[in-house]
Amino acid sequence: MKSRRDIYSAAGLMAYIQEVGFLPLLSSGVYGFSAEEAVADDCRYVVLPDGGWDWPLWKWKGPVVTEGGCVYGKFFDKKAGFISREWWPDFYNYRRSRYPQAAEGSIEETILLTLQEHGSMITRELRAACGFDGPKMRGKFDGYVTRLQMSCHVVTEDFVYPSDRHGREYGWGWSLLTTPEALYGREACTAEHSPEESYLRLTTHFRKILPEATDRQIKRLIG
Repeated sequence: MKSRRDIYSAAGLMAYIQEVGFLPLLSSGVYGFSAEEAVADDCRYVVLPDGGWDWPLWKWKGPVVTEGGCVYGKFFDKKAGFISREWWPDFYNYRRSRYPQAAEGSIEETILLTLQEHGSMITRELRAACGFDGPKMRGKFDGYVTRLQMSCHVVTEDFVYPSDRHGREYGWGWSLLTTPEALYGREACTAEHSPEESYLRLTTHFRKILPEATDRQIKRLIG
């Protein structure tokens, strides 16, 4: 896949994700295979003269997730990215077969039960609800959430931003987390194939869209 420099809008990024099926947000280790490399140069991160920043790609994440017919989470070697709804059932099917169910009484189970109770929560609220509000607990908790995203148990529903006294949103925003079954329904997460068949379909597709990638790179992306 060669790097594309002609995507100037959220709509263009949505169309590209539907075309390729999978797209990491930032560098994936495979040249050209990321939203960061697909957008035009003036849509990349830039520091402004007043010390602020502008990053159109970052601002597009919310609309792409809520309107673009794709799933977002830390799916690619613990890095965030998009998966089209067309390919989600096979990816979900394979990843669920690779990761064990959350053990009874485990922290992962507590996180999932908390999300099921509340529907969706921003990361810091979920962390507090699960009792991870002490010092140095943020990184540890984020590790559990990342594993749940890698196993397709948790996805991002949207992004929530704080507002200043003028009602203007600012900052990097917080992920609004939920389960894919709650967001899309169980049927939308059900594949017509066995996990082994889903893996073969995924491998074939990745080799098609990334002809220059090595088998090792593809295996790391599929998980």
